[in-house]
Amino acid sequence: MFLSGTVFSQKPVNKESAEEKKIQILIRKMTIQEKAGLLHANSKFFVSGVKRLGIPEWSLSDGPHGVRAEINRNDWGYSGWTTDSSTCFPTGTALAASWNPQLAYDRGLVLGEEARFRKKDILLGPAINIIRSPLCGRNFEYLSEDPYLISEMTVPYIKALQSKDVAASVKHYLANNEEENRFKIDVYMSDRALHEIYLPGLKQQFRKVAP
Repeated sequence: MFLSGTVFSQKPVNKESAEEKKIQILIRKMTIQEKAGLLHANSKFFVSGVKRLGIPEWSLSDGPHGVRAEINRNDWGYSGWTTDSSTCFPTGTALAASWNPQLAYDRGLVLGEEARFRKKDILLGPAINIIRSPLCGRNFEYLSEDPYLISEMTVPYIKALQSKDVAASVKHYLANNEEENRFKIDVYMSDRALHEIYLPGLKQQFRKVAP
């Protein structure tokens, strides 16, 4: 699982396992530039690998409601593939209105299967930001204004997605309540609102999904 640039496995880390030891050896062999390259995109929906160490390039895709049709690497145009059809699910608000965690799990399974078929390593979702303002242009992507409901619906979604060997990128962190100038605005809120409304849903992802 990804959250604000941090990666989590769906399994507890055994520091003595052969897999973990191999990871640590690879990290020690990487240059600063190679490590930094894993933290940002090299084009639309791709992250650089480290070819000399056998680390493959990562392929990402939107999104919360279905695996997006293939995008060109260097612009937002569609690639025109005929093999990139996928299921379009109801929006996040509709999923949350079901109050059905099993339905969220089943959705995660299908998303994971379709993403893996398309050789996607990371799906950019679920979108769990709080629906606080009716003016937010992406409210339809989000689930609810209720942090508890968000937690109950997204944990099974993520576990199902990860069971298909696809990582989840939980978004959008944090207090993303408008589209206008969303890369520039400075959000002010009370400490109580931060801890009682915005953070609980994210904290549950750490507790119930990540080790």
